[in-house]
Amino acid sequence: MLDRLNQAMDHIERNLDQEIDAAELARIAVTSEYHLRRMFSALAGMPLSEYIRRRRLTVAGAEVLSGEQALLDIAVRYGYGSGEAFARAFRQLHGVGPGEARRSGAVLVSQARLTFRLTVEGTHDMRYRVVERPGFTVAGRKARVPLVHTGPNQSIIDFVRGVAPEINGRLKALADQEPEGIVAVCDDLDPSRAEGTELDYYHAVVTSSQDLDGLDVLAVPAGTWAVFATSGPAPEAIQYLWRDVFTEWFPSNPYRGRPGPEILRTRLSEDGTHADAELWLPVEREA
Repeated sequence: MLDRLNQAMDHIERNLDQEIDAAELARIAVTSEYHLRRMFSALAGMPLSEYIRRRRLTVAGAEVLSGEQALLDIAVRYGYGSGEAFARAFRQLHGVGPGEARRSGAVLVSQARLTFRLTVEGTHDMRYRVVERPGFTVAGRKARVPLVHTGPNQSIIDFVRGVAPEINGRLKALADQEPEGIVAVCDDLDPSRAEGTELDYYHAVVTSSQDLDGLDVLAVPAGTWAVFATSGPAPEAIQYLWRDVFTEWFPSNPYRGRPGPEILRTRLSEDGTHADAELWLPVEREA
């Protein structure tokens, strides 16, 4: 898997001044576009589209400083329709506009070319199972919230705190399928998974009940799920679980992610310092 990812990185480098198609990168990596974007984001710590943008602006920055070509020619080569659009993007990364950078010889930011290598980190066992499930129903309260990569998501915290106690009581009574109890469900994420893009967040349960009036309902089709379990200090154990699934489990197993909701069931100790968690991710076998 890592070799194929590196081949996709080589393709990006050869085509920074051309249109780069994520579907073509997925073909090179021998996986789905969905899984490629998810894996890249987990491994690199940034969305694929952001990496490509930063690499283009890094190479463009070197050409700006060389002074050999007109700024507009550089802008067009790297996909910008106008000098103004190029200047905005350039300033966002480098902290200075291209004209000023050329005149003053400013210090610029460089996004390093990424190469993925295997390191010996899998020194602990991961507890997981693969489950074939018929379609099921998620029901609860839903909010559209921004995606936050690190730290607490205040929008989700405020939303969950605002759910009325009687709604929580009703949800607990409706929960009759795995994963049991009230769960956090994330759905309809932007394919880029860029910071600040939005997703549907459900404070909900999985239920077979038909009496769901007044609740937000998500119908989940049949499919294969990888279910990961962890136990340890909160919130570190849950954060490490997400990291390990994408940096260790997926590269070591014949599965890839597929579109669908991501479900997290968490049970905290009374003092909130210990968590038992179960993460459900939709998967499919690699072809």
